[in-house]
Amino acid sequence: MSKLSSGLKALINVPAARPSTIPAPVNITSVYQKIQHGAQSQRVTQPSWLALSTAATMTMNSPDSLAALYQLATASPAANHVETAEFIREVGLKCISFNGIPRTINCLNAFKASLPESVGAQLSRTPTRAPTPDNIAAIGTRGRALWDSIYRPFETKLYNKLAESHPDLPVHILNSHYGALLSDPVRSTGASAGRVLTSLVAVACLRAQSGVGPQVTSHVFGLRKALEDGSWVDDVEGEEAARWLASDEGNTWILNSVDAIVDAVSHGSGSNFAPTRAKL
Repeated sequence: MSKLSSGLKALINVPAARPSTIPAPVNITSVYQKIQHGAQSQRVTQPSWLALSTAATMTMNSPDSLAALYQLATASPAANHVETAEFIREVGLKCISFNGIPRTINCLNAFKASLPESVGAQLSRTPTRAPTPDNIAAIGTRGRALWDSIYRPFETKLYNKLAESHPDLPVHILNSHYGALLSDPVRSTGASAGRVLTSLVAVACLRAQSGVGPQVTSHVFGLRKALEDGSWVDDVEGEEAARWLASDEGNTWILNSVDAIVDAVSHGSGSNFAPTRAKL
């Protein structure tokens, strides 16, 4: 295989191209603590504030901040370190549907490396989403159920509109993302992020990206529809906390929490997901 020239390597890694992940700001733990306390004041459980914080941090490409988030989430003597690590990486996997693959690779690789060896050694190594002839129909059914829950009463209209852009666009979204990734498979290993948490991940990723206001709006409504159709009952929150998360006040808290993470990681310069391109 031919080698890259030194000039080409330098061009790939020129600072203006922002080739590296983002270091953790000195105040990131205090930002996460404020989000944690806001959740606790409304009796919202740790998985919810941890899911939105993980998703926003992954979107900002800051694995060092993710390590700080894990430290905070496991600070309590009662914390289960392995379960918390499993949950963070499950949320990180679901971020693929909103952020793409590269930032999830960056963050999950670095997150695994940051864990104590005793924790990393206990993480599940059994895949749970591999399609087979026996489960492929169930994957499609799960995906359609989640799609319908989030987008009703416009689920068919939206599907058809996407198909006008490319006939395989809704096919890929529905089967590869809503079915194979965003809806949880039946499994006995690893962590799950259910209906409410998946909507929190969607809102957090999209808000942290910037430039996708219509999609943020869709998934804010998607969170609310989990309360309307009863699909919230299979997730982590009780009814009081779930209804608060789906309310105007709860939605405002979610968006402001994501904004606080973006502001801290970027040192006030905003999202780095799709920034204005600097001159190389």
